[in-house]
Amino acid sequence: MTSTAPRALPGKEAVEQPAQPHSWQQRLRAFGYVPRPVIGLRDRLVPPYTRPSGRVWAQLGVPPTAAPAVGRLMAWAGPLLVALVAGVLRFWHLGSPKAVIFDETYYAKDAWALVKQGYEASWPKDIDKSILANPDAVPVPVEPGYVVHPPVGKWVIGLGEQLFGFTPFGWRFMVALLGTLSVLMLCRIGRRLLRSTFLGCLAGALLAVDGLHFVMSRTALLDLVLMFFVLAAFGCLLIDRDLARARLAAALPVDAEGVLRPDAGVAAGLRLGWRPWRLTAGLMLGLACATKWNGLYFLAAFGLLTVLWDVGARRTAGGVRPYRAVLRRDVLPAFMSTIPVAIVTYVASWTGWIATDKGYFRDWARTEGGDGAWSWLPDWLRSLWHYETVVYDFHVSLTSGHTYQSNPWSWIVLGRPVSYFYEDPSAGRSGCPATAADKCAREVLAMGTPLLWWAACFALAYVLWRWLFRRDWRAGGILCGVVAGWVPWFLYQERTIFLFYAVVFVPFLCLALAMLIGAIIGPPGSDERRRTIGAVGAGVLVLLIIWNFIYFWPIYTGQAIPMDDWRNRMWLDTWV
Repeated sequence: MTSTAPRALPGKEAVEQPAQPHSWQQRLRAFGYVPRPVIGLRDRLVPPYTRPSGRVWAQLGVPPTAAPAVGRLMAWAGPLLVALVAGVLRFWHLGSPKAVIFDETYYAKDAWALVKQGYEASWPKDIDKSILANPDAVPVPVEPGYVVHPPVGKWVIGLGEQLFGFTPFGWRFMVALLGTLSVLMLCRIGRRLLRSTFLGCLAGALLAVDGLHFVMSRTALLDLVLMFFVLAAFGCLLIDRDLARARLAAALPVDAEGVLRPDAGVAAGLRLGWRPWRLTAGLMLGLACATKWNGLYFLAAFGLLTVLWDVGARRTAGGVRPYRAVLRRDVLPAFMSTIPVAIVTYVASWTGWIATDKGYFRDWARTEGGDGAWSWLPDWLRSLWHYETVVYDFHVSLTSGHTYQSNPWSWIVLGRPVSYFYEDPSAGRSGCPATAADKCAREVLAMGTPLLWWAACFALAYVLWRWLFRRDWRAGGILCGVVAGWVPWFLYQERTIFLFYAVVFVPFLCLALAMLIGAIIGPPGSDERRRTIGAVGAGVLVLLIIWNFIYFWPIYTGQAIPMDDWRNRMWLDTWV
């Protein structure tokens, strides 16, 4: 029998020693059995980053003495290179189509009114053509407009209009910029989450070639802005997790052999101190909620996630009752760092509406809502609350049919994408070749890269397995992002909803797929044959996804192509 009795050290509490392999495991060594390596406590609290082997550096011509410096350089150079490619793709002919496509007819004009007068205006229905023809000649209406989304996303769009004018390029500029920056963020987030620069850059590259993220980055809608703030919040919480665990590791005792040891007293009683990254996450989540209300689901999900991460940290550090310790030490700071910060941020986002007396419902408290139990509150606050209740009623009762509405069950397999723009120019017009035998098709189709999304279905099954059966916290974080962005829509299946809402959890699909590809390549220590086969399989999958994005490029960018070529790209009847 092997012993797991505690070994006492001078001046230290007795701690559990890792069990030795059982005799049956020792006998299996003759047949190639290799026991799972025992990971030290320090590495479990703050896992090290994966470093390329010396053989890889040798093949690249990097001297061994320069390898550490090159590795540190690639931690930023790789993500920046991926983001540069993503930016070139997103800004290429950004002003095309020169049209007000899909819901740009609301947000581009609302944004212009916000930056000009602080509140949204009621625009004439036939004003889009005049704006495209001569925006300088179009005055901003004074009459307030009824809008159903908070203002932050429109302020973001309006900043681009302030810089580049009331034109398609102007109202798409900031969204394209955030789309590019989100690729950079995902590279760095993936690197920190998966502890691999390669896998982090792979996750960012997958996001760069996802069709839905690409189209949404080139369209002045709110969902890409929402996705940016959600992803930023997740990254902030990830940094906060690493810093909190590093503080725990620094406070734990070290034995005479220099090995870090768990300590129940430290794990239960240590205060983790000032956590600015969690405050920043609260700010980002407040901005997400102030862009679209479904940011509230991420506020709740990420708030729970950061508390569970604290539970895991204190348990790993030796906590006997980690939930009690977190309840005493961490829950209140976590709450104060997120919920109140998000609420203040949300209210502050309405400053333009509050500062003027002409916004929609701005004077409700002074007129219709003059009497009541809450009349002691400021007029602007009561008017804002009334406005929010009216908007809530609108959202929950929005059941009018739409050609491109879809059920959330079909999103993950791209059952019903949304056509933002469509024309069928004749030969010799609007980019259609003069030699074309028939009309051409110009379409901007909000649809993910099919092979990426279909592969992500298997990736989600893999990370679910990792979370349930291996207790892999990385898989849990990825699933948290997908669940918060997707599952709530199942509560509103009778509501008019669209596939492009799914862009908010696309980064987490890319993380899941990068994690799966890492498993396909093989864990560190795998033999050369295993790694070679895995690398070839993973490479083929990534190249097929890139090819798939290139193949659908014309219908992501609104290029005129022969009608037969357009039909060939309609792989499913529901895409038409």
